[in-house]
Amino acid sequence: MSTAFQPLDLGGTELANRIVMSPMTRSRAYDTVPTPVMAEYYAQRAGAGLIITEGIQPSAVGQGYPHTPGLHSDEQVEGWRGVTDAVHAAGGRIFAQLMHAGRIGHPSLLPGDLHPVGASPVRAAGQLYTGEGMTDLVTPVELSPAEIEATVADFATAARNAIDAGFDGIELHGANGYLLHQFLADNTNLRDDEWGGSVENRIRFVVEVVRATSEAIGAHRVGLRISPANSYNDIAEETTEELYPALVDAIDPLGLAYLHIGEMGERALTLELRKRFSGVLILNPHTPDGVTGPDHLPLLDDGVADALSFGAMFLANPDLPVRLANGGPFNAPDQSTFFGGAEQGYIDYPALTSVNA
Repeated sequence: MSTAFQPLDLGGTELANRIVMSPMTRSRAYDTVPTPVMAEYYAQRAGAGLIITEGIQPSAVGQGYPHTPGLHSDEQVEGWRGVTDAVHAAGGRIFAQLMHAGRIGHPSLLPGDLHPVGASPVRAAGQLYTGEGMTDLVTPVELSPAEIEATVADFATAARNAIDAGFDGIELHGANGYLLHQFLADNTNLRDDEWGGSVENRIRFVVEVVRATSEAIGAHRVGLRISPANSYNDIAEETTEELYPALVDAIDPLGLAYLHIGEMGERALTLELRKRFSGVLILNPHTPDGVTGPDHLPLLDDGVADALSFGAMFLANPDLPVRLANGGPFNAPDQSTFFGGAEQGYIDYPALTSVNA
């Protein structure tokens, strides 16, 4: 039997297999509160060894896109409880991905007079979809040291809310050009205080968020996602080869549940980080010509990673582990229904039992 279908101990949470559902924004949480349709969507995919949710904002100002869910109000916690109950009833395990978008956002998406924030007042190139169509991104307000500490506390509170909502743990989104990544990257962190400048200072915010959430709910319930050398959302890293080993060395003693790497290029850095990290490594492998699929399963047999995360394949195939074990067939994802909408392209992808009926 392939390693992919063997169980895995994730910091005391027993996973039935090593096929992980990658976090994917779907923009169907109207009013930022999870819905019963979202509960059905995740429960359909409970055959995953682990489900990692779409990005969830830990505070109101952390929202970056329309109709994304939060974990900072009682109503949101209650909504997520419906999701976790449904997943657990179906035998699954689920972590909440906490994602503060930072400078990737727009005031029109935020309540009151809130404005997107960042490590430094550096506007990202490009546009963002809002209720008024595509809109230029704005220059973020630089977080003061006191506001940085408050943001760290927001993450810790959201982590506690996640456990109250029934999640098995959380993943911190330190990738893809969002707030944690904005503190790491050279072109978005221009600070000259203790939160910027040297590699040691640029990793400080991520380390503090990891530490605070670990103290709040236990490190065995906390994972961190990173994407070294990822240029998404107008990110530029000049010190990748130095930055990420330093970050992993700093967090490894805390005993996290896992490190999740979104691989962007050379395998050598992934292998170096695997050597430095003593816990479980989840890999979303570099796939420049496609998506993560069955051809990547040997990475588990070869010991490159302990688990693999699948994005678009899991979106379109709710029973993906079964399909991978059988060698297919696989539904093709409909990109036109990725973001927003209702049930079409969300909960209507057929499972094998439906296909064969």
